[in-house]
Amino acid sequence: MFLTIIVATLIYIGFQVSADLAHVPPLSLYSVILLSTALLIALGFEFVNGFHDTANAVATVIYTNALPAPVAVMWAGFCNFLGVMVASGAVAYGIIALLPVELIMNMGSGAGFAMVFALLIAAILWNLGTWFLGIPASSSHTLIGSILGVGIMNHLLSASTGVTTSGVDMDQVIKVGKALLFSPLIGFAFAAIVFLLVKTIFKRQLELFQPPEGNKPPPAIIRAILIFTCTGVSFAHGSNDGQKGMGLIMLILVGLVPLAYSLNKNLDTQQVQSFHQLSSQTAVFLNQNQPELTDEKARVILTKYIQTKQQTPEVVPALASMTDHLGERVSSYSNLKDIPEAAISEIRNDMYLSTTTFKRLDKADALPKMDDSQKKLVKEYRSSLDSFLQYIPTWVKVAVALALGLGTMVGWKRIVVTVGERIGKHHMTYGQGMSAELVAMSTIAAADGLGMPVSTTHVLNSAVAGTMVANKSGLNFNTVKTILSAWVFTLPATICLSGGLYWLFLQFV
Repeated sequence: MFLTIIVATLIYIGFQVSADLAHVPPLSLYSVILLSTALLIALGFEFVNGFHDTANAVATVIYTNALPAPVAVMWAGFCNFLGVMVASGAVAYGIIALLPVELIMNMGSGAGFAMVFALLIAAILWNLGTWFLGIPASSSHTLIGSILGVGIMNHLLSASTGVTTSGVDMDQVIKVGKALLFSPLIGFAFAAIVFLLVKTIFKRQLELFQPPEGNKPPPAIIRAILIFTCTGVSFAHGSNDGQKGMGLIMLILVGLVPLAYSLNKNLDTQQVQSFHQLSSQTAVFLNQNQPELTDEKARVILTKYIQTKQQTPEVVPALASMTDHLGERVSSYSNLKDIPEAAISEIRNDMYLSTTTFKRLDKADALPKMDDSQKKLVKEYRSSLDSFLQYIPTWVKVAVALALGLGTMVGWKRIVVTVGERIGKHHMTYGQGMSAELVAMSTIAAADGLGMPVSTTHVLNSAVAGTMVANKSGLNFNTVKTILSAWVFTLPATICLSGGLYWLFLQFV
């Protein structure tokens, strides 16, 4: 059955890619090899992510005998698949925002591909190493460290030649860092509270707070809750972690086949005309009787502002000119598929410059004063801009879902043993498994709704530790020390690894 699903999925992906590329000039052999290799590595990252992170979701149901291991693993893989398919894409583009602006806008360059290969290979190597040692390290931490390494190395290399770069977006780093830092603390505290509540409510059912005997399953209602929470964690993991691979795949596609993937071709004529109207109205509001600038001049001003974060009186007029001209350029084509390759890359980059500038000005409270109707207008225009840029084709979701689901079913055992047996001094009880999974599911789902990347590994591990403390079971400090060490060293290790690989790959492109 699974072989049939895999073959059918691959056929579907093949047909979809062929349909996307049917309207673009044939790719050279070099481009085909580069595209295939990059996609294979990106999907390899999601495959490793599957057996590295999702193992945490099945640990509790396996160690409480709620489900047999083969059934639990296959069910988690299926739920991961579904989670990826319904993902919004907000997390994917939140991760992309960490990358240097100049590399995102020049993904078709050698430096752009050196960046993608460096961060993906660094993330895979670290994930494989920690998995081999049975350490539940975070794939989210790993990927973010790899992105930061590339950004820092790009900044250092450019600074040495006197070129100005945007460096690392520290505001976005802090936002992501807070999510990664506080989510385990939330998991620990809330899991302990939930476990104490469970202990109070079900105080007469003493078997809930004893380790399982042999292969004896938990009581029916607890078993149902454990299976439900395992389903929820697997689904939430797919919808959150799966998006990281989607974002990277979109960067690869935009860099190699811009004509097919730079803009969302699913937008209809009405949406394009609506964008034109919104851009004209927004430009009038922003302009405020300032002289209009050429696209070249506006592009230079906005790029410099994003790189240096130093606002000048020219920034808002430049944004107004860019906004007005974007609407005119896009509406001049009856269909987005009619835009030539040179123009489509330029339009995408100008849209990216505009949306990033809006975000920076809004955060700095540097936009012109607005009444409620003007705020609504600007919000609608920014949303319309994002609809052109922030989209994920269905076949990309299917490919990531397949890689993540298959990964879950392959290498789960090492991490499961650590979570189930080695975090506490005693075997996990039914009540502990239920409480930890319930909190992990809720935390990850909430983060996904807010578009914030969190670590499934750290949330669940800390939730299990919270229940161990609440139950006075004691913590196995050797294991806790190992997990904390991985948490501390993942960022610096992946920063150095991806930075080094980026420098190395630049020598060949």
